[in-house]
Amino acid sequence: MLQVNKPASEINREFAEIDSAPSHALASYADIIRRQFPTMVAIVSACVIVALLYLFTAAPLFTSTATMVIDTRKVQLFQQQSVLGDVAIDSATVETQVEILKSENISLTVIRDLHLTEDPEFTGAGGGLLGAILGSVTGLFSSSHAPSEFEQTRKALGVFERSRTIRRVGLTYVMEIGFTSKDPQKAARIANAIADAYIVDQLEAKYQATRRASVWLQDRIKELRTQASTAQKAVVDFKTANNIVDSGGRLMNEQQLAEVNSQLVMAHAATAEAKARLDRMNDIVKQDIPDANVTDALKNDTIVKLRGQYVDMASKESIWSAKYGHDHLAAVNLRTQMAEIKKNITDELKRIQESYKSDYDIAVTREEAIKSSLANVVSESQLTNQAQIQLRELESNAQSYQAMYDNFLQRYMESVQQQSFPITEARVISAATTPLAKSYPKSLAILAAALFGGLLLSFGAATARELTDKVFRTTGQVEEQLGANCIAILPALGAPASIPALAGKLGRKASNPQPDLLRYVVDNPLSRFSEAVRSLKVAVDLNSIVRENRVLATTSTLPNEGKSTLSTNLAQLIAHGGARVILVDADLRNPSLSRALVPDAQAGLVDVVAHKAQLEDVITVDPQTKLAVLPAGTTSRLLHTNEILASKPMSDLVALLRSKYDYVVLDMPPMAPVVDVRVTSSFVDSFVFVVEWGKTKIDVVRHNLRNAPEIQDKLLGVVLNKADTKLLARYESYHGRYYYQKYYARYGYVE
Repeated sequence: MLQVNKPASEINREFAEIDSAPSHALASYADIIRRQFPTMVAIVSACVIVALLYLFTAAPLFTSTATMVIDTRKVQLFQQQSVLGDVAIDSATVETQVEILKSENISLTVIRDLHLTEDPEFTGAGGGLLGAILGSVTGLFSSSHAPSEFEQTRKALGVFERSRTIRRVGLTYVMEIGFTSKDPQKAARIANAIADAYIVDQLEAKYQATRRASVWLQDRIKELRTQASTAQKAVVDFKTANNIVDSGGRLMNEQQLAEVNSQLVMAHAATAEAKARLDRMNDIVKQDIPDANVTDALKNDTIVKLRGQYVDMASKESIWSAKYGHDHLAAVNLRTQMAEIKKNITDELKRIQESYKSDYDIAVTREEAIKSSLANVVSESQLTNQAQIQLRELESNAQSYQAMYDNFLQRYMESVQQQSFPITEARVISAATTPLAKSYPKSLAILAAALFGGLLLSFGAATARELTDKVFRTTGQVEEQLGANCIAILPALGAPASIPALAGKLGRKASNPQPDLLRYVVDNPLSRFSEAVRSLKVAVDLNSIVRENRVLATTSTLPNEGKSTLSTNLAQLIAHGGARVILVDADLRNPSLSRALVPDAQAGLVDVVAHKAQLEDVITVDPQTKLAVLPAGTTSRLLHTNEILASKPMSDLVALLRSKYDYVVLDMPPMAPVVDVRVTSSFVDSFVFVVEWGKTKIDVVRHNLRNAPEIQDKLLGVVLNKADTKLLARYESYHGRYYYQKYYARYGYVE
């Protein structure tokens, strides 16, 4: 976790580590692939070979497809409506039709029509190698009796459903019907048969539903006819009982009420008009002589004539009175005539007044009579309205029953038509045809799947091998797991059939064609093995700057890891370079070095430490390299070898050898079986730890070094021995042959 108080350099380093994490992960995957490449190639090749075998042995299958649509614009004969109602075609309806196509009813129909129970493809295990194997396995567990017709049908149904595919095309109303078979013509024939069976099933279902609806409609129509007749009879009986008569679509009392009401309005208007004339006449009568407007309004010729005469006489009287005096006889006669005319006008007006009064009385009387008649009609109408409520209810029931009867009668007629002309919404828009190419197995798809599966499986196997590969293979593993430097990686040399004794050879070439492993650096000085041993010598010399490295001990965790071979070749190399070197076999439990180099030695290290022999008497010198060898001596009866190695005489002997020789190389026993190595840390300057490449477990080495801190403190480094240079190149490319072979070939090196 990043902290604020950290230095900037440390924060930058952490960010760099975070940024480089993905690249490290990719690099680790690449390393796994490089190291396990042969394994991965083998697994991928095996998967591809299995796929090829399957492609060669599997019987080819052919798929034919028919296309069907549910037509929303269905054509109806005679514009008829569906008796069962038109169901809206939505997504759920289409999915329902898909499931109907998948139903056993359709499948069994096709199986019966095409006699598929007699087809070996539907009753047997199938052809090809796989079919034969399945048939043999099935025969082991099945009974010997012949299958019944039902069993054959169910078996054919199972094969049929596995070979059939029904799917909806996107969100459309189109459905694809596919069938896969070994025979392309059979596949097309069965696909078309499925479509035909579905259409026939739909027609049959509609016919049966319509027929059942027709039977039900007949019973219902009879019932409705009776109910409608009863309701209409109840309406007629009620009208008769309540004296309700229709006239022009309206009841009689309603018409009477409307007419009387209209008459009342007219009578009231006539009364008002008559009263207005009477009142006006009363006002005129009160006048002496009515004016001209009133006279014209009355339109009475007598009054108009009398008034005219009166006006003329009044004019004459006025003139004569002014001319002859008021009392003149002519004026008096005129006034007398005027009074007579006035009296006649008044009498005429009174006669008219009496006439108007009589008209008014008649209008009032008529209005009162109409009001009395209206009251009677209203009273009768109220009684009729109460009965009319019940009448409307009866009429409504009668109309409802009649409407239902008419509707059901129409539906019945439509059902009769649909029984004669059944229709379905589904139709085939593309019939299945004979396929020209096989649909299975798909060669490219299977090969691609095999390749992809092989890659996944191989990578998984490679990862599993990496996780379970708990051995040392790289210098990085040594440095990470042990915290020590990997000084050198020695290539595997092979085991010789026999190793001649040093004393018997005396510098002569071995008659055995196998290389002498203990003298390999001498016999092959330009080999890669020799270069690795030289790198160990360089590490010893460089470490001598820090501390004295004259007494070197080689050890390992387990036996047979090559520590004796390394110690001998290291000593031979140093001695061949001109230094004074002595090789001491300190593996008192298993002195293999002594048996190989000095098999005839009667005395050695044990005898010198026990003061039973002199050092000069037991040392053997190689005449070619001048290497001195001190064998282990007689060790067969020793029980406490660690006590010998930890004794003071042993320390004194090492001190003596240190004074006489430039280098003392001790071949020590392995650390895991015995504890002898740990007691020698007091007189050993540096330990060289040998680990067999690709074999010794990491936890074993780590456990032994952790329990021997005195060894780890003086550990010069680790040498990986018996490395396979071909495999090594996959783990650490810079240790592979590619970087060495050109140089070795140019200068005559032996790899």
